[in-house]
Amino acid sequence: MELVAVLGRSPDGGKAYVGRVIECAWRLPHVYAAVTAGRLAPWRAERIADLTHALNAEAAGFVDRQLWDASGVGWAQLERLVTEAVLRFDPEKAEAERQAAADGRRFDIGEVDEHGLVHLDALLDAADGHDLDLAVARRAEVLGRLGDDSSLDVRRSKAAAELARDDLALDLLIPDPDTGEIVATSPGRKVVLNVHITDTTLTGDNPFGNPVGRWEEGRCPVSSAQIREWLRTKDTTVIVRPVIDLAEHVPVGSYEIPDRHRARVVLRDQTCRFPHCTRPATRCDVDHARPYGEGGPTCPCNEVALCRRHHRAKTHSTWRYDIVMPATYVWTSPTGHRFRVDHRGTHPIRTSSPPDE
Repeated sequence: MELVAVLGRSPDGGKAYVGRVIECAWRLPHVYAAVTAGRLAPWRAERIADLTHALNAEAAGFVDRQLWDASGVGWAQLERLVTEAVLRFDPEKAEAERQAAADGRRFDIGEVDEHGLVHLDALLDAADGHDLDLAVARRAEVLGRLGDDSSLDVRRSKAAAELARDDLALDLLIPDPDTGEIVATSPGRKVVLNVHITDTTLTGDNPFGNPVGRWEEGRCPVSSAQIREWLRTKDTTVIVRPVIDLAEHVPVGSYEIPDRHRARVVLRDQTCRFPHCTRPATRCDVDHARPYGEGGPTCPCNEVALCRRHHRAKTHSTWRYDIVMPATYVWTSPTGHRFRVDHRGTHPIRTSSPPDE
């Protein structure tokens, strides 16, 4: 962890980097020698290590022997070489991967951007993908004939949305698996958006410029115009929650962290507060900065968001941090490296060298 922090890498990125170095030095001696001799750029060796780390020893050795002059090998050729190695030395793995590939099919909706748009990412069976493409193309052509003068790409996007709305418009009769009761589903769009706004966001009375809100699930700002558009959607239900005072100190007399404390810590810290870690605070533990057993209070002023990995590092090693002010922490590594972590990120604290005598 200390090496990763000093290198300025994220926890996951740092672990991967160390793994690549070990892969090259231990299982790819020809590649490693090419790097140390200056014939191969380190980043290319890292890429090769990424492709070989899952291979067995025989397959990795085969790839390494073919790469005695790796600088002249392109990425497509390298991937074919790895595939050949798996087929030669691990045929059971190759067959299992072939059968498992179909289980990786998916259809994902990405995060909403600042313009209220989302990206789709999908992996389909080839025949299913062909059918979907034909259906979208037909609907896009119909939209154009009906007078929609948008570009073809925009009409294809609208066509995909029409396919979805056709399904939402169906009153499906679905039997309850436990009781057998027939339940009619309610058609229409069902969306939950948690948006943080001030009392001036929607009125435009903010004297400091264009007001914005913050979409909690998307972890991004959204414009007041976008929020108003969401609120105008038919059958929208608006729930107004009271403001949470992040500076409020309401200690409790027990070790367990109450939900109201966790809500304050999540809103205040946003992410794990270990150097360079970006895991969302919603997926983190809440740590007692001063241990409860040593008199530390169970209070937001003594609670910090730490992911499980870094919570354990603080508890079971000599990593330590001090709370400078709310949401600002100074970490000290086992050998004395120091880092300031705040809302702007991680900043190494340089110690000045003594002047020459």
